[in-house]
Amino acid sequence: MLEPSSSEEESEPEVVENPEVLSIPDGGSGYGGSLGSRRDVSPGSDNSLAAGSSSRSNSIRPSSPSPSIVSEKEKEDLEKLREEEEERKRRLQLYVFVLRCIAYPFNAKQPTDMARRQAKVTKQQLQTIKERFSSFINGDTQIVADEAFCNAVQSYYEVFLKSDRVTRMVASGGCSSHDFREVFKNNIEKRVRSLPEIDGLSKETVLSSWMAKFDAIYRGEEDPRKQPTRMAAAAASELILSKEQLYEMFQQILGVKKFEHQLLYNACQLDNSDEQAAHIRRELDGRLQAAERMARNRQFPRFVVKEMETMYVEELRSSINLLMANLESMPVSRGNQDSKYSLQRLKRAQNSAISMLEVADDTESALSKSDVVLSFTLEVVVMEVRGLKFLAPNKIVYCTMEVDGGEKLQTDQAEASKPMWDTQGDFTTTHPLPVVKVKLYTESTGMLSLEDKELGRVVCKPTATSPKHPEWHTMNPAKGVPNEIKVKMAVRMDKPQNMKHCGYLYALGKTVWKKWKKRYFVLVQVSQYTFAMCSYREKRADPSEMMQLDGYTVDYTEPVHDLEGGRHFFNAVREGDSVLFASEEES
Repeated sequence: MLEPSSSEEESEPEVVENPEVLSIPDGGSGYGGSLGSRRDVSPGSDNSLAAGSSSRSNSIRPSSPSPSIVSEKEKEDLEKLREEEEERKRRLQLYVFVLRCIAYPFNAKQPTDMARRQAKVTKQQLQTIKERFSSFINGDTQIVADEAFCNAVQSYYEVFLKSDRVTRMVASGGCSSHDFREVFKNNIEKRVRSLPEIDGLSKETVLSSWMAKFDAIYRGEEDPRKQPTRMAAAAASELILSKEQLYEMFQQILGVKKFEHQLLYNACQLDNSDEQAAHIRRELDGRLQAAERMARNRQFPRFVVKEMETMYVEELRSSINLLMANLESMPVSRGNQDSKYSLQRLKRAQNSAISMLEVADDTESALSKSDVVLSFTLEVVVMEVRGLKFLAPNKIVYCTMEVDGGEKLQTDQAEASKPMWDTQGDFTTTHPLPVVKVKLYTESTGMLSLEDKELGRVVCKPTATSPKHPEWHTMNPAKGVPNEIKVKMAVRMDKPQNMKHCGYLYALGKTVWKKWKKRYFVLVQVSQYTFAMCSYREKRADPSEMMQLDGYTVDYTEPVHDLEGGRHFFNAVREGDSVLFASEEES
């Protein structure tokens, strides 16, 4: 029990200070009003005051939470705040990644490639196509055709268009108009080759005529003048968003505000493409070093068995080299005031007590072999073969092409009486000295023959300066081939933008190229102000030796008669180093 005096001393200050906050519920004690109506109780009524104080203390205590409940709520609030902060950090990190991808998309497809997507065929369009072909088969169209073409269309309609597999593919969005056309083209090529020769009418003419009739059936009775409008509408539906639109879209997705975007944009220096390229190059170099450490320490992931270790490391290296090749294929940007090495930036460096020597040390960072990876595009065109009189005129022949032992491409099939093609094979390689192999085959007619018979092969070693017009090459005949076979072909090797000059030179230096001999050299532009002279070997992507040209002076010099090879001499000189070069040609 609380004493009246103590109750009166403890309760009265609370009553006076907070008259509007605390109220006592009706309880049989006689004080059933609000606390404001009970402040006039006389002090002499000790019993009444004691009863009122007792009831007030009983009613106030349960309303205040216990310390354990308060601590649990605080913990929950703190945990919730911490989770929100972590989520915010993850969103900002993801937005930084998105910013870099949008600002410098060195590994993305070109917009022209993305815009050339074929329109998908819908269920309604498939039903319309079936009706059009059915109308042609029933003779309800104005398209004139012979019996062979009608049979080909009948087979295409029954076997392909009416199949359940095509219906499922269309429903899943996996078929385009181009696919429908290619299936028919592959089907009629086999049929046309089996037809007898007609004087004055080539099989190529028949194929082109049949494809024109197929296009007329596929389009139906549509007005050809409506096609540009339809194509424009399709192109408008696949517009490519600009960088600013992409930024705004991801700001809405990730909940990033405008000022946060600007802060991140400036901090990452996204307006400086050279800085972005250098950052990516350092990251790729770090990945390459990590792969080398993995191979050296044999610390592979668990899923890599012992037999796969070498293959796993090679795949890592090739993927990194491919990214580096894509990076170096980007055009070098022109200098601007925001560049890292601009005049204003250097002046600010002087004013901030940074010496010019330190700035020079930053600019002359050593290059690695991964900085000078090149990417080449090769076009191999096989046109004609001569010397096949020993084969039957109707014998089928074809050619295959491959670059550096990679993917093989095959020309169309032709008869030995007219072995002519116009087939182009497109290849990509990172080797400045690739090896192109073209082989000639004839179909084997034996029942037990598993492979076609090889008649001959030719090996070409093109460079970026090789002639690009067609030339005749003599094939190395296979065993049993009685006479010489020649093939007319063109190999075109495009020069990447970061490759300024290339060719064979003699070289002799103090630290690199210590032996005077002929090598294949490439002058590579690494960045706006950095160049490197690299020597390559056949079928190798990385340079065997390289020299960064910062600070070198190049000038012609007198011929050195003691050295064998080379007619026109020049040297590259820097304090403490010099390299002598010579070429057979003046240019």
